Amino acid sequence: MAHEDKTRLILIRHGESNVTVERILGGEKSCTGLSDLGRAQASALRDRLEKEAIEVDWLYASTMPRAIETAQIIQPALNVKELLTEKELVEHRPGEADGKPYDKLEELFGSNDYFGRPHTPFAPGAESLSGFHFRVSEALEEVIARHVGETIIIVCHGGVIDVAIRQLLDFPRRGQFDLWTLNTSLTEFAVDDRGDTRGRWTLIRYNDHAHLAGLPFATNSE
Repeated sequence: MAHEDKTRLILIRHGESNVTVERILGGEKSCTGLSDLGRAQASALRDRLEKEAIEVDWLYASTMPRAIETAQIIQPALNVKELLTEKELVEHRPGEADGKPYDKLEELFGSNDYFGRPHTPFAPGAESLSGFHFRVSEALEEVIARHVGETIIIVCHGGVIDVAIRQLLDFPRRGQFDLWTLNTSLTEFAVDDRGDTRGRWTLIRYNDHAHLAGLPFATNSE
């Protein structure tokens, strides 16, 4: 498509994952894709995007199965032939905590002040919070620079969307960040076509999940 005056970036959190249902910390090793509800959420988003006839130039997904599966489900509603993947846009890498039950993490690795000690990994082999922020920020900047003046959809993760908001809106990089980005929600930014993440970005919408009306909040919701 022809370049426009603005670069648009639409971030979509993946659908509900099997690891969420199983209540384990799902990193790259343990992720097995979407739950039945996650697939229903992605299908609802696909139907919405098809009705809205959104014009998209590029579709990316992180290399984690839950992101790829979500992107594959919504792809037919978009005018893109190719699904690109970006390994540096995966969720926080938890090292030896990958695949461990959430209720065993403190027993296995001790208490963790994730936000108060951003340079300290919480488990052996894990990324620190600051390392995660640096990795994702660099990857976002590289993707945006490739597609100046175009519309990009990236199917990714809640943590990645947190980093994007901090990076693009110039929020503090440290401290508690109380966002709860829902599965398959849309978060959209726009900027003039400078081709980097240092322009004056505008947050168009955050956590837009209107298409989930009528679906359960979660498989394990009580």
